[in-house]
Amino acid sequence: MRPVHYAAGMKTLGLIGGTTWLSTVEYYRAINQGVNARLGGLSSAKLFLYSLNFEEFKPPADMQGWARIADTLSDVAQRLERAGAECIVICANTPHRVAGEVQARIGIPILHIVDATADAIARQQIERVALLGTRPTMEQDFFKDRLAKRGIETLVPSDADRGIVHDSIFRDLGRGIFSDAMRAEYQRIIDGLTERGAQGVILGCTEIPLLIRPADCKIPTFDTTMLHVACAVDFALGA
Repeated sequence: MRPVHYAAGMKTLGLIGGTTWLSTVEYYRAINQGVNARLGGLSSAKLFLYSLNFEEFKPPADMQGWARIADTLSDVAQRLERAGAECIVICANTPHRVAGEVQARIGIPILHIVDATADAIARQQIERVALLGTRPTMEQDFFKDRLAKRGIETLVPSDADRGIVHDSIFRDLGRGIFSDAMRAEYQRIIDGLTERGAQGVILGCTEIPLLIRPADCKIPTFDTTMLHVACAVDFALGA
């Protein structure tokens, strides 16, 4: 029987979820599975979870909208900090667009999803990756620039294909609709990026890994959700 290790010093995580609830379920499940795999017995993670209404947090089209999101996420992060959270885990890719603003308003660290992803890419010595996600994730600089600081070049789909990916997230994936036809579209897009030189593909929206599995791709996939989860488990257990 596997020995049980009690972690009296386990740190408490502060999760900001709801964007979407589907991916937040994956975070909650995987974090607890990761802690239990390390500690055994009935061990689970110590955490607070604040779940937002995603309808209010769809990516805005203007700076004022992003400022509103930064204010709201900062308020939630501050609540979690006051409750006793020792770090913040924003359970989605796109809200990291304002992670810097939120970090400046709290005294505990944000575990950044791009850093967790960059670490995994660097371990495989990959220098050029494709990036799939919402339009802000693919088109704005917050994801690509952070990768570039690690010497990682980012390729994104054509404008038309960016539209297909973005629309599928809000029309289908975020509502739990995963079709074979959409999987084939993603495979076509990934194959095109591979032909352009991508050595791996970042599944940079937390719902995309629910549609695309590693076996669906000819190149390595980087599931930002699971990489972020692993980072959170390491933090919680002091690894």
